[in-house]
Amino acid sequence: MRVETVLAAYAQRHPDKTAIICAGERTSYGDLQTSITQAALGLADMGLGLNDKIVLYLPNGLAVVQLLYAAFTLGAVAVPVTTRMTVRELTDFCQDCEAKVLAFHSDQAEQLSGLLAERQGQPAIVVGDAVAGATTPIITMADLLTARSGDLPAVPSDQDECMINYTSGTTGRAKGAIVTHANVLIQNGFIHAVEWRLTGDDVFLVGTPLAHRTGFGRLANALTLGATLVVMESFDAPKAVELIEAHDVTVMGMVPTVCRMMVPEIAKDTARCSSLRRVLVTGEAFPVALKERFIELLPQTRLVSFFAMTEAGGVTSLSHEEQFTHPKSVGRPTPGIEVRVVSEAGDEMAVGEVGELLVCSGPPGAYTVMKGYLNRPEETAATLRDGWLYTGDLSYRDDDGYLYIADRKKDMILSGGFNIYSKEVEGALISHPAVIDAAAVGVLDEMYGEAVAAFVEIAPGDQLAAEDLIAHCREMIASYKKPKYIVFVDELPRNAIGKVLKRKLDTLAPDHLLPLMKRAT
Repeated sequence: MRVETVLAAYAQRHPDKTAIICAGERTSYGDLQTSITQAALGLADMGLGLNDKIVLYLPNGLAVVQLLYAAFTLGAVAVPVTTRMTVRELTDFCQDCEAKVLAFHSDQAEQLSGLLAERQGQPAIVVGDAVAGATTPIITMADLLTARSGDLPAVPSDQDECMINYTSGTTGRAKGAIVTHANVLIQNGFIHAVEWRLTGDDVFLVGTPLAHRTGFGRLANALTLGATLVVMESFDAPKAVELIEAHDVTVMGMVPTVCRMMVPEIAKDTARCSSLRRVLVTGEAFPVALKERFIELLPQTRLVSFFAMTEAGGVTSLSHEEQFTHPKSVGRPTPGIEVRVVSEAGDEMAVGEVGELLVCSGPPGAYTVMKGYLNRPEETAATLRDGWLYTGDLSYRDDDGYLYIADRKKDMILSGGFNIYSKEVEGALISHPAVIDAAAVGVLDEMYGEAVAAFVEIAPGDQLAAEDLIAHCREMIASYKKPKYIVFVDELPRNAIGKVLKRKLDTLAPDHLLPLMKRAT
């Protein structure tokens, strides 16, 4: 079973039903399928074929959906990248996956000119205006969708790779998690539908980037169930309420940060969101007070929160009622997902004891767990062992099987639903010529759950302003990864072999930062 064949079946059964609403335009299943076929023929003419990679560096819009499904139709592999990523990060992804085609928006043409030149004649697609004077062949999305004749190539039945989702690593080097067609369909079309009672009659609203796993999850929910997806080009709380009211949205995905932004807007006139029956929440910890306020405003809405990761998909789920009976838990394993909590030696931990969380759902790639990391055999072997995915998250369970995340074995910060690995931030900081060493940690943040604080040693005699160092980081890594706080220190605390002791950084924190140093759980 393949992702694109499910959408094609809905296009045949319900050609006039609205599939996508974006930028005020409605696209039916029939018209969407026609455009996907034309895009696939166009991509084939550009040389994209079986298992080739197409990188989508695009803002939210219809073109993202068309190109994703056109790639699937050819047996190619889509690599969605949020436009929050810098050109440097995008370049790394393109090189790592050996991208055959790059798709981008014309608004980004100038900043991507260097990358396009480096690609030495490899084809690209621009959404929006044509690009003049480029040294590489660039076709507009409008031209790609021009009617073509011909047959699409047959895709071998054993072609299973669907997408590459890049996730930063503890070393700072990005890793591409290989997602299969089965991963997408089993989770979004079957498990979520049963567990969260989603149907083809629902209208989904997505405000997060479609290139991010949470945004793509709602896209996949909608189009594997034959439902309608309302796409926000970028999140704006008043606009979200407007769209909910205008299109009778029934399901919305969000992270707690989005919930914080929406609550004041909903409070102005709760009737505008009366159609909203279910909200799916993932990301950082969901504060109980925020849950209670949301439900107070919209008592007809049911909250579901879930713990998920790029490599494993959704692992656990916490129902509406359990939000308040077990508010600190990430839930119990979703049916079909097996979990273990083990010691460093691999022994099963007793109830209440902390160990590493392991996840299994059949052979890697067959159900919800990724197939592996692209071009990373050693890291794949370390992460996928004997059918189990070693998550790097430290957890424990109670007598009733509810799981709790105690800490992150991986040095990771969760901000606004996005994963930020401290090693990547530290690498950006240290690349500044005035910086000797740096340590990045997560601190409490009222809006985003966590924010990045960096403790920085600079070379003797050098002077460096915090805002200049933050600006430097913004050029190296996505803006959401940059430090919010910079603390200059004479020397970072280290152990006998020189390793930085992050647990002692609070002794160096200024008074305004110290209360935030205890990480959110």
